[in-house]
Amino acid sequence: MMQKIKRWYKSVRGVIVNPKRFFTKIVADGDIEESMLRAFIYGMIGGILVLAMRLIGGATITINSVFIALVIVPVIAVALLFVGGGLMMLVSEITGGERDWEIAIKGLASIFFIYPVILVMNALAFNCTSLWIISIIGDAYVLFLFYNIALYCMRGRRGAVITVVGIIAIFMLTVYLTNYHIGWFLLKNTGAALSCLL
Repeated sequence: MMQKIKRWYKSVRGVIVNPKRFFTKIVADGDIEESMLRAFIYGMIGGILVLAMRLIGGATITINSVFIALVIVPVIAVALLFVGGGLMMLVSEITGGERDWEIAIKGLASIFFIYPVILVMNALAFNCTSLWIISIIGDAYVLFLFYNIALYCMRGRRGAVITVVGIIAIFMLTVYLTNYHIGWFLLKNTGAALSCLL
């Protein structure tokens, strides 16, 4: 287990410090279970951290909230991994990159450390302004990582990858500039999102 933790730490460091070098080295070796485990564990860490923050904030912790943190959130993380894998395969098809499902899943699993970070950052938002700032920073960084996976991990054509990422960025910008951002914010932090309606 300690070797896994060390390997995961090195992958997080690699993604943050030198994403090009890290993603270029990802290959298919038949071990997709570790990617699923990563998503599950990172999801559980995120659920536990959010639960701890609510407890510190004085919220009552129920069996239901513990179940959500320890089971539902990690399962959602694994589901997001596979949904993201499908999206990555579509992008790879459009950009002329790799057509390997395992490489797509491994690339996405390597960035799932950001999942608990985003959950905690969203939970820290205390009003509409802070939720705007946190949301934009989080979404921009995820889009940056998505670009790196599509380009270096899936080996898509640079021009095509930039075009696809640009289209996604325009879509996200449209969401932020219309009332649809309220629905997006509600998924992140209901209390802070409701303050945007006042």
